[in-house]
Amino acid sequence: MRSPTTILRTGAMVLCGLFVALGRAQASDVSVHVELAHAHEPASSKHAFNAGVVVWLTPNFNGALSPAPRTTQHYTLMQKDKQFIPHILVVPTGSSVDFPNLDPFFHNVFSLFNGKRFDLGLYEAHTQRTVQFDRDGVSYIFCNIHPEMGAVIVTLSTPYYATSTRDGSILLHDVPPGSYRLHVWAENVPLDHLDALSRNVEIGPQNVNLGAISLETSGNVMNHHKNKFGESYAPVANDPY
Repeated sequence: MRSPTTILRTGAMVLCGLFVALGRAQASDVSVHVELAHAHEPASSKHAFNAGVVVWLTPNFNGALSPAPRTTQHYTLMQKDKQFIPHILVVPTGSSVDFPNLDPFFHNVFSLFNGKRFDLGLYEAHTQRTVQFDRDGVSYIFCNIHPEMGAVIVTLSTPYYATSTRDGSILLHDVPPGSYRLHVWAENVPLDHLDALSRNVEIGPQNVNLGAISLETSGNVMNHHKNKFGESYAPVANDPY
């Protein structure tokens, strides 16, 4: 015969499971629209669009169901034609990212900003390195040989995130009802401006539209970064590639 303590513990676990199942059954889609003004690019530029803005929701304490733990996942940020593909990658915290070199020459990938810091060193064509992104944050990725190469990896511990499409649409799926903190990140938008957009939002059992968010970029990190030694890139003469 089971003890009263065991019965109570089992009942609590069942009740908790029912609450979680109920929250998931009532989960909503959350939509946002973003509009980016590019101060450093002409309106006619092919890069002047609204894609690449990341929006995520973190549950407030006692205000929303805790998200289910995310299993470790594997992603790829390839190097091809002196580009990182994709340019912006969002991964769950704890995930590993492969950096395959698909070019016929060497690359030297590094990140020394406030996200995940690493230096993969020099590695040749058709080889790869792997990095585990084990902390939340925004990591700017560069190549120490080719200054034109740059990418961003956003690492998040919440499953409630999405990235804007070219027309500025963002849709977060299956968000349980509760109180959340809204966060926004966009490349080349000052951090204080992004912090000012953070706010509490209430998500109910119905789909929610959080309205429009306007952003303006300032400068261009990808075009004005230093190498991994904190120095300007040396001019490359007679590059065969």
